Amino acid sequence: MFDAILIANRGEIACRVARTARRMGVRSVAVYSDADAEALHVALCDEGYRLGGASPSESYLNIPAILAVARRCGAQAIHPGYGFLSENDAFATAVADAGLVFIGPPPAAIRAMGSKAEAKAIMAAAGVPVVPGYHGAEQDEATFAARAAAIGYPLLIKPSAGGGGKGMRVVERPEALSEALAGARREAWASFGDDRLLLEKYLVRPRHIEFQVFADAHGACVHLFERDCSVQRRHQKVLEEAPAPGMTLERRARMGAAAVEAARAIGYVGAGTIEFIVPAETRDDSFYFMEMNTRLQVEHPVTEMITGLDLVEWQLRVAAGERLPMAQENIALAGHAIEARIYAEDPGRDFLPSIGRIAHLRTPAESADVRVDSGVRAGDEITRYYDPMIGKLIVRGEDREGARRRLAEALLAFQVAGVTTNVAFLRRVVAHDAFVRGEIDTGLIAAHRGDLLPPAAPPPERMLAAAALGELARLRESGAGRASASGDPWSPWHAIDTWWLNTDDHAIALTFALGDSVFPVKLRVGPAGVGVTIGERALSADVRRAGNELRVRLGDATFPATVVAVGEERYVFCDGAMARLTLLDPLAHPDEEAPRDGHLTAPMSGTVVAVLVRAGESVERGSPLMILEAMKMEHTIAAPAAGKVSAVNYRAGDQVTEGADLIDIEAADSSREH
Repeated sequence: MFDAILIANRGEIACRVARTARRMGVRSVAVYSDADAEALHVALCDEGYRLGGASPSESYLNIPAILAVARRCGAQAIHPGYGFLSENDAFATAVADAGLVFIGPPPAAIRAMGSKAEAKAIMAAAGVPVVPGYHGAEQDEATFAARAAAIGYPLLIKPSAGGGGKGMRVVERPEALSEALAGARREAWASFGDDRLLLEKYLVRPRHIEFQVFADAHGACVHLFERDCSVQRRHQKVLEEAPAPGMTLERRARMGAAAVEAARAIGYVGAGTIEFIVPAETRDDSFYFMEMNTRLQVEHPVTEMITGLDLVEWQLRVAAGERLPMAQENIALAGHAIEARIYAEDPGRDFLPSIGRIAHLRTPAESADVRVDSGVRAGDEITRYYDPMIGKLIVRGEDREGARRRLAEALLAFQVAGVTTNVAFLRRVVAHDAFVRGEIDTGLIAAHRGDLLPPAAPPPERMLAAAALGELARLRESGAGRASASGDPWSPWHAIDTWWLNTDDHAIALTFALGDSVFPVKLRVGPAGVGVTIGERALSADVRRAGNELRVRLGDATFPATVVAVGEERYVFCDGAMARLTLLDPLAHPDEEAPRDGHLTAPMSGTVVAVLVRAGESVERGSPLMILEAMKMEHTIAAPAAGKVSAVNYRAGDQVTEGADLIDIEAADSSREH
């Protein structure tokens, strides 16, 4: 076994690898960018070394810098994690050339599967079913148009060199092909340094079922059962579970055998995943090879929970030349596991990344059946440079319903403040009838969008009361702090109580906003406690506070709540729900000029990839105006209405922050329509 390994990654996967290395007595070495100097993965490893600037090209994609650190620290092997260089055959070759061990498959296997076109040809030759499509070397637009017509619409554009949903486009009609190809090429180049594309017949609302495979250098190869990853948004996984709902023993045997055969066909060694597309129709037991991920998957904990195995330990042992720890017949499946990916993103804004500082982070209590894999702490930043994942919540139950209920309960305890997250959205997905019944496919979220992304509801009475009582507690503590620092700590002027003349008649008036709605709350502090008035309803109340945690009494009910102040915002967690309220400044001027119509702002921080219009140009509603890139994903800014572009404030290549003024549009003169 190795004495020391370098982990060429960041975030939760670097933390995950470091924990197993420590348990095995292997020294772990972290690398970090300037943006990650204080990151959790650096703290968890035994040593840490700077690579370079914040951008991936300066740090986690910088092969010479990574190898230099490996030589300097005395590491014998390099674990690539997932993403970044994990599926880069040139990196695996460079590691071997440096006399180090790459904890992953041989470069030839990475190369064979790294090109989706070559991978499908190899799989077809090995007798594994593949989806109809075009995987050729000719990459001009005319060839793609001809091939697309032959395949038939709808079709899917995919980068040949990478995965994770980046660069993928669904094309419904021929006239949309050119723009989709251009966007897919840009995103593929930004994500993988390779803009080659392929086309596939788009199977409407299929299921995505993958098999975990493992092989050693001695000829053994096994599978560790399947994972169903069908619940997706923007072609990226949201929930993963095992076993797949409705999976039969006969179908598992056939798919598992095909997965093992696929790995053997390329001389595979290490952990890998064979991904299949499966028709959602339960009577259709066909399946098609989609791609192979030549690395450890994000969702590998699902497999660990149902098998009781540590896949990172298996990786280290196989890379060190050992045989697989178990034969196929000895690998058992027990129970049901589900993983939920917790992202800093806004589901209500098409899942745009949410960038900012995590002011508060509380995760569910861990146990044998509840696991949290995270790479961040309270105080850490979600930046535009990297994936916005906060962590993964993995649960296990005796059966699917038991696991689903446990996940729903654990999500209630997951609290994040400072950035917008998908936690509430995940709770709605897990509670939805279709998910409960196991009727899942890749179109589940789109099909039930109205249920899963409802309009914001008014905050409940308890939540408003907790927010207001939290402010009262802050005022009391602030007064106590002023008193202790003053020359007269016993002065009644520091107190919030009835000593003040007419306090019983003059309430503390607070106004909270949620969206366009405002909610006034009044507090009266008297000798018998606190009176709270919300709308027309008056209740007696009291509050005890420890940090952000409150113990609230409202009427005859007592309940816990958490209120986190971030500037003017108040993140209120109560009864398993969260509201992001704004405490309005009573001195603000309500008649200040509002933003004018057609004043388009950046929905997130990022880079301007392309400007598609010029000042003076007329546009129609929905016309693409500008393309922003954040975290290697493109987002199109479209015209909200017909009009004329009056100003374009940024050029391609410019960096913009969330809320930056991008483009001004003068609305078309509606009077001409009358």
